[in-house]
Amino acid sequence: MSDFIMAAANGRNIPKEDVIFGISRRAREMAEDVGEDKVINATIGALLDDEGEFLVLSSVDDTFMGLEPVEYAQYAPIGGTPEFRKAAIRAALRSYEPKGQVRAVATPGGTGSLRNTIANYSCPGDQILTTDWHWSPYKTIAAEQGRSIATFRLFNENYGFNAEDFRKRVGEMLEEQDRLIIILNTPAQNPTGYSLTDADWQKVISILSSQAPEKRIALLVDTAYIDFAGDEDEYRSFLPYLEELPANVLPILAFSMSKTFTLYGLRCGAMICLAPNEEIADEFVRVCEFSSRASWSNSPRVGQSIIANIFADKDLLDRVTKERKEIRDMLLKRGRAFEEEAERAGLPILPYDGGFFASIPCDDPASASRELEAEGIFLVPLAMGLRVSLASISEEKCRRIPAKVVEVLNKR
Repeated sequence: MSDFIMAAANGRNIPKEDVIFGISRRAREMAEDVGEDKVINATIGALLDDEGEFLVLSSVDDTFMGLEPVEYAQYAPIGGTPEFRKAAIRAALRSYEPKGQVRAVATPGGTGSLRNTIANYSCPGDQILTTDWHWSPYKTIAAEQGRSIATFRLFNENYGFNAEDFRKRVGEMLEEQDRLIIILNTPAQNPTGYSLTDADWQKVISILSSQAPEKRIALLVDTAYIDFAGDEDEYRSFLPYLEELPANVLPILAFSMSKTFTLYGLRCGAMICLAPNEEIADEFVRVCEFSSRASWSNSPRVGQSIIANIFADKDLLDRVTKERKEIRDMLLKRGRAFEEEAERAGLPILPYDGGFFASIPCDDPASASRELEAEGIFLVPLAMGLRVSLASISEEKCRRIPAKVVEVLNKR
C-alpha cells in the first residue's frame, strides 16, 4: 500500500520525520526527564554557548534592532538590493580582489545557492558530483529537481585529499554527460571539519583544466563555514586558484550569512560567481534571478539590510569581526578538546581542521547512534559514521564523548 494519499511521490523517498530533527527532539525529551547535565545533544547545526543557549553576535543584533521599517518590510529586488550584493561580495571575498567578473545574487541561505546552481547548470537526469562524506540535504535538493548525487572518496589511505579518485570520477561522469556540477564543501566541511589545502586546490584546478573544452562544468564551493575555520583571510587563500580555471568551468561560491553573522532564522545568503567575462557573468545573474522568481520569488529583505548596514560602517564591521573571532576561538578550542580526548581514548576520527562538526567513522552508524542515545549521547548517523556537532556543546561535553563512544562501539 502506498505511503501517499493525495501527494505524488514522483520517485522521491520522503521520510515521515527529518532524521536530525527527530534525534534532537528525543534529546530534548530525555533532558526534560533526567536533566540537561546528563544529556549531550550534539546534533544541532548552530552555535550554542556552554549553557545550551543560542549565540547571537550582539553587534549584529544591535544592527537588527536599529533597522527602519522600510529596511525590513519592503520587498527586495529578486536578485537582492544593490547594497547587499556589494556587501555580500565583500563578505565572501574579504581582501581578495578578483581579476575577472564578479556577480552576486541573493538567496535564502546557502541552500538557495545550491538549488539555483543545480537548476541552471545541470539537466534533468544528470548526476551531481560531491564527496562521499557530505551534507545529506545535497541529495534532497538534487532529487527534488530530478537530479541525483554521485560521489568520490574524499580521503585517500593517508587521510589526505583523494585527488586520484576525484580525477577518475570527473572523467567517468563527463563521458556520460555533457555538463557536470561539482560541489566541494570547504573550508571546515560539514560533516568532517576537513579543509582542502592550497596544494589540494592546485590538483583540483589542474584536473578540471584538463577536461575537454566543449564540456560545461560548474564548480560550486560551499563556503558555509569559512569564517569558523580559522583566520578569515588565510582561509580564503584558495580564491586566486579559481580564476585559473578555463572558460568552460564556472566557479560559484555559496555564501551563508546564517553562520557568518548568526542569522540562521533570517535565511540570508548569496551565490557569487567568478566569471572570466561579462557574457558569462551577466548570464549567471539572469538565469539565477529567473530561478529565484520561480521558487521563492525574492529573498527576505531584513538580512540584506543588516549585512549592507554592517559593511557601510567600518567601526561596526570591525566590531562584528572581533566578536566573531571570540566565538570562533571558543569553537576551535572545543574541537581541539575533542581531538585530544579521541586520541587519548583510541577513537579514530576524520581529520578536523575547523568549523561546526567532526566525524567518527564506524560500521552501522544507525545502530551505534541508537545505542549511544540510551547512554544520553545524541549524535547524527551518516552513511559511514557519526557526526558530532562541536558547535552546540560545551568543551566539557566534547571531552566526555570519545571515551563513551569507544565503550559503546567495543560492546558491539
